[in-house]
Amino acid sequence: MKVYLAIVAITALISFALTPMARMLGVRGRVYTPTRKRDMHREPIPKLGGAAMALAVMIVLGAASLIPFLSGIYQAPIVGILLAILVTLIMGVADDLWDLHWIIKFAGQILAAGIVASAGIRVEAMPVGWIHVDNELAQIVITIFVIVLTINAFNFIDGLDGLAAGVAIIGGSAFFIYSYILTRTINAYDYSNLATLLTALLIGACLGFLPFNFHPARIFMGEVGAQLIGLLMATAAVAVTADLGALEGFRFRNIPAYMPILLPLAVMILPLLDLFMAVLRRTARRSSPFSADRGHIHHKLVDGGYTHRQAVLLLYLWTFVVGFGAVSLTYFPAEIVIAVTIVALALLILLTLRPWMARRAYYRRLNKLRAARAAERALNQSAEQGETHGKETRQ
Repeated sequence: MKVYLAIVAITALISFALTPMARMLGVRGRVYTPTRKRDMHREPIPKLGGAAMALAVMIVLGAASLIPFLSGIYQAPIVGILLAILVTLIMGVADDLWDLHWIIKFAGQILAAGIVASAGIRVEAMPVGWIHVDNELAQIVITIFVIVLTINAFNFIDGLDGLAAGVAIIGGSAFFIYSYILTRTINAYDYSNLATLLTALLIGACLGFLPFNFHPARIFMGEVGAQLIGLLMATAAVAVTADLGALEGFRFRNIPAYMPILLPLAVMILPLLDLFMAVLRRTARRSSPFSADRGHIHHKLVDGGYTHRQAVLLLYLWTFVVGFGAVSLTYFPAEIVIAVTIVALALLILLTLRPWMARRAYYRRLNKLRAARAAERALNQSAEQGETHGKETRQ
């Protein structure tokens, strides 16, 4: 554990040191995020922060090969991951500079995912443990699909200051804990694990970047950062499937059988939900699923009445409750965890709907007040008409 925590700290420090440099380059090169109608910011902000994150990950990933503890996992897959990050870095910077067509970006994502799959990191078993994927072509296709899906899911939620980085830290921490426990369960003598290493790098890169990105943001992560988060998260999830066979003998001891499918979904529930809703929304109006709009979950929260920071913190809470609720199933009785999680989710739902409930109550009171005033005016008019009629009768 000490080695992984050291990797988190070193990656965070390098990311923290490189981010101001990336901001300076963005300002000098005028690589700004344009102020569009759907955006939350109202002034140009440089967007090369993801490059600092990617460089930090590549530096530490290369340097960690010198650590004897990790020597067992430094084989061909590491080279593939480094090349995939490099492709993500080049394509992301190019998109930040020239706003590439979505087809080109999509091709770059497939290329990066294909490199990871070609390096040997593939879905070898469906995440229920007993359904194995033996066909090599099927493994590659499924792996590319999972990685590209996750990349776009995180790309879609990168719409508020600090949102994507914070969600990645919380979700990545949950995945880190699960992966570390899984590794110790499988092998009591060697705790080195690729998925644990990748989540440690992800957490560190986001921790170093978040202080510059939290509202009010001084720099955005751009395409590089969002795609890097998705790439590392998905690659870690795919790497875990290689451990499922080894887990078979321990399945009903320390790690619940359903965790390999539950945790990745729990960690990425917000990005995947937002992606699914965006595709449905855009397809319904016959536009490209990659076309931008202002219909994301974070937009709805801000439009509903939450401030920028409140919306981000609320989405952090959702990620924490769902992600760590799933991880808690490995430590505590399922009945207790499920009960506590249900209560927490119910409170979160009420908290999420609070602005709409308050607005509805406000309009209900307003309508009652208007009705009372209308009734009072009608009563006064009736009284005036009665007095007028009485005067006319006396005359």
